[in-house]
This record gives sequence, structure tokens and C-alpha cells, in this order.
Amino acid sequence: MTRLGQMRLGLSMRYHGYHLAGWRHPDVPAAGTLDYRYFLDTAQMAERAKFDMVFLADGIGMRVRDEPEGSLCRSAQTIDLEPLTLLSAIAANTHHIGLVATASTTYNEPFHVARKYASLDHISGGRAGWNIVTSWSDEEARNFGREKHLDYETRYERAAEFVQVVTGLWDSFEDGALVRDKETGLYFDPAKLHVLNHRGKHFSVRGPLSSGPTPQGRPILVQAGAAEQGQAIAGAYADVVYSMAFDLVSAQKYYASVKEKAARHGRSPDAVKVLPGFTPYVGRTEAEARAKYDEMRRLIHPKVGLAVLYNYLGDLSDYPIDGPVPEPDGNVRIRSIGKGLFEMSQRDKMSIRSLYEFMMAGNGGRVLVDTPGQIADDMQVWFEAGGADGFNICPSHLPGGLQDFVELVVPELQRRGLFRTEYEGFTLRENLGLTPYVNRHQTLASSSQAAE
Repeated sequence: MTRLGQMRLGLSMRYHGYHLAGWRHPDVPAAGTLDYRYFLDTAQMAERAKFDMVFLADGIGMRVRDEPEGSLCRSAQTIDLEPLTLLSAIAANTHHIGLVATASTTYNEPFHVARKYASLDHISGGRAGWNIVTSWSDEEARNFGREKHLDYETRYERAAEFVQVVTGLWDSFEDGALVRDKETGLYFDPAKLHVLNHRGKHFSVRGPLSSGPTPQGRPILVQAGAAEQGQAIAGAYADVVYSMAFDLVSAQKYYASVKEKAARHGRSPDAVKVLPGFTPYVGRTEAEARAKYDEMRRLIHPKVGLAVLYNYLGDLSDYPIDGPVPEPDGNVRIRSIGKGLFEMSQRDKMSIRSLYEFMMAGNGGRVLVDTPGQIADDMQVWFEAGGADGFNICPSHLPGGLQDFVELVVPELQRRGLFRTEYEGFTLRENLGLTPYVNRHQTLASSSQAAE
């Protein structure tokens, strides 16, 4: 056993999987994204494999555009279920696995988010987690009375205050506040109820939150993204951080940065679990793994492939699809990534088709195409070299991509002692190996008593 102990595993299960043509796979139910049983079966499979959590990313608008024309109607990233409603249904039919969903700090109110996730924590017996994000697209803005989304600095400033308010509301009732004494008629101890009375630049919230202390003290806080402002929020509050790194050196730098920011806030570096994401294509042989990758590649419609490249390289519809990638002009939306993709295509002699096939294989994320032993080797190296506390698995398609990982890779990790064979507890906090949460008011009371 290494000094890092055992790794943590999360499952990202949005849409039909992370390959953007996943819905066309013959084993995938195309209507699954509107059927909670599709996601329930997936969550139960992950629970049988002892995953720590399932994760539902979310956007509050149709962020896929019809660029080039005719691509939108071919995208399955247009229809899904509201995640907290879905996770509440899954909660009633699972027992151990954590339930994490995204809620935007840009187009929600703190009281709503605090109440909904506290309720999910009660419903699930202590397995709820909130993935903190800021909304970035004009498509979302137009659903909430704006023509343009908030500027970068304002979004993160609002997000930081939003998290401050939500966590304050979760501490409205101390542990033991709900006495519910039928003899005396006392329902709660008034000395253990705390009104937030927050007044800030973006929010004015009185409180208290009407949910009571939750089974794990408060829901787990999750954060994603490499932005410095996001990392600052992660260092102050997050229990889990999803990351996107393509090589070990980058992963190590990000890992060290997040841990350092946690320490700067007086927290133990181990209080924040960093989980890089990747999409596995697993086969018993390298040839079988490559065949699974190639099967997904052949399902891509060219218009959807061109849409994937649109923001970075512009409209490539008039170029030969099997010809070289043209250099992007100055009008593309995301220039830095476009420049990087163009340089990679030149270096590796990639055509337009091969470039979008590369991008679609893992929705722009890291992809591993290999045998169970080789994938376990890769995970072990990142884990033991300080690049990860575990991983967020992003299967190419569901349920098949997850089933391959569960049946082939998880037993190999368990054989090496790198992953659990049974859950350690019932709450997500327990299974992540985090210390019990202590309400801030109990902490203040203990400090006052110690001073006396």
C-alpha cells in the first residue's frame, strides 16, 4: 500500500456517454436520457463496483449551436433531465453511492441551492454533493432575461459570495438542535438556531434554512476547472475537485496548486480530493480496445464533427474533410485552443476528419485505449506520483463503456490494493475518507469554552 492509500472513483454519467456519437451505438437506448431507469441502472452498476459517487453535469440551456447549419438536429446533447430531480429518484433505489450534481451560481439563488441539496442529503441518507460552477454561455443567459452572460470577473465574484451564503445557511441548525421533546413541547433548542443575516454585494439573505442539520453535516462540495478564481473557491471550500489534465506533469502541477490553496486556508491538503477525468476504451487485448474505439469513430456524422471544431477553427464546411486543417483566422471564438489544435494537426499530420474524431472520442478530454492492466498501470502511476487522489471515469457510452471498466479494470485495481472491495460507511463523506464536518457555531462555542 502506498502512502496515499486507496484511490477514489467517480462516474460521470451525463447524456449517453462522453463520446459525442454515443447515442448511435447499437447497444445504447437512444431515448435513455429521458428515462430515469437508464440512469438508475448505470448508478446501480457503479454502486456494485463500489464507486464513490456518480456525477451529473448540467447546463441550464441548450448550449450546442446549429453551426454549421444542419448539425444541431444531429446532436444528442440537446435533451436531458433536471439533475436534482433525477438524483432524488436514484437516491431511493441506491444505498451507498454518492450523488453529485451541478447547480450554477450565475442563474440560481443561494437559498434555493442550499435547500435543494440539503433535502437531497436527507433523502439519500447523507450522499449528496453540489458541483459548483459559473454559467458561461449566452444561450443560458437568454433563458434568464439577459442577452449576454456576465463577465468573467463578475461571475467568479458572485460565485465566491454564493458559496459563502450557501455554506452559512447549511449551518443554521447545530447538531442536536432538533430535540423534538413531546413531554415538554420543545421542538428545537433556540440556542442552537442561527440566523445568517448575510448582506453582500450580490446577495441579501436572512435565513435560517428550514432543513435542519443534514446526515453528513452538510452536502459535499465539488468544484471543477483550472481558472485561478475557481481554484481559490476550491481551496477554501471544496471537498472534491474534478480536473482535466492530459499528461502527468500537468496533473502534478494542478494537484499541487489545489493542495497548496487548501493549506493556505488552514485546511489539511488531504481534505480536498483531486480527481482527473478520462474516457477509457478497454479491451482484453490492445486490438480489442482499438476495435471498440474505431467502432465509435465510425458512428460520427461529419456535420457533428465539424460542429465540435467550430468554436476553435471556424466553419470548415467548404474544406475537404479528409484534407489538412486550415489555420484559424482571428475571428474564431476560442483562439488559444484553436491555435493548439491547429499546431497539433500540423505536427501529427491530421486531417479535419481525424481531428474531430480525436476531439469527439472523450468530449475533448483525455482518452485511454488499452488493456485493463495497462489502464490500471496508468492510473497507478498518476495516483502514486502525486497527480491524482482518484479519477472521474467518463465512459464513451452507457451502459457498455462503464460495464467494460467495471468488469475489467476495477478487479485489477482491487487486486493491487488500490481500490476498495467494500464501502467504509454509508455517507459520501465517510467513503471519501474525509473528517466529520463540524458546524461553525459549534466550533465557535468550543473555542469560547476553551478560552474560559
